[in-house]
Amino acid sequence: MIPRVLTVAGSDSGGGAGIQADLKTMLALGVHGMSVITAVTAQNSLGVQGAWELPVEAVRAQYRSVVDDIGVQAVKTGMLASAELVEAVAELIGGTDAPAVIDPVGVSKHGDSLLASSALESVRTKLLPVATVATPNLDEVAQLTGVHVESEEQLRQAAAAVLEYGPRWVLIKGGHLPGDAVDLLTDGSAEHWLRAPRHDNRHTHGTGCTLASAIASGLAKGLAVPEAVTVAKEYVTGAIEAGFALGGGIGPVDHGWRFRAGA
Repeated sequence: MIPRVLTVAGSDSGGGAGIQADLKTMLALGVHGMSVITAVTAQNSLGVQGAWELPVEAVRAQYRSVVDDIGVQAVKTGMLASAELVEAVAELIGGTDAPAVIDPVGVSKHGDSLLASSALESVRTKLLPVATVATPNLDEVAQLTGVHVESEEQLRQAAAAVLEYGPRWVLIKGGHLPGDAVDLLTDGSAEHWLRAPRHDNRHTHGTGCTLASAIASGLAKGLAVPEAVTVAKEYVTGAIEAGFALGGGIGPVDHGWRFRAGA
């Protein structure tokens, strides 16, 4: 049977991030993607013009509908918007026997807020403790822990601060640092440093969603966390390199870059 992955996230009407990016990534990596939509955004290459979160009961109903009938081998979260949604999703994941990749989305690529400040404590105390892997970028690390990373050496400090909230593994994404794109994956004892060349391409919308979904896809296939993250890093690096212009602003990464490379 094809491995099944469930994304719990917001909809990006421009198709570059959110639910749309998640499902494209899952298709590209050979798993069956399913979705629980938490919010609808009016969004394009220039930014987020509006966002409307769904009621908790609608999110819970979508989740139960999929998990109780179809089943899942991995769950991935993205935009959860409010404390109420964060806590409901954390409870649902906690009752699901599958690895969970938590992408603690705080702001969009354009700097638009996608998480209420009142929800931060719920992310720390409810959501991160149910994570198999948490995948914060440096802005999200600062938002959640107060640790501001300005050099590669500080990635360890950031990882330790996030691990205090309970995820089994944390992947600190160092893409905002200068030089190569360096990420640190650790469970507090083992360390895996993942390096990739930095591509001079401004079209990187959806990078975080894509990486988290790729990790979840690997876990659903039965890969161990370090292997799943390594494979996901390779996929998203290629997607960034192939990112393309769309509209008048920041375009998306190319989720289908391998299909086009083999054409």
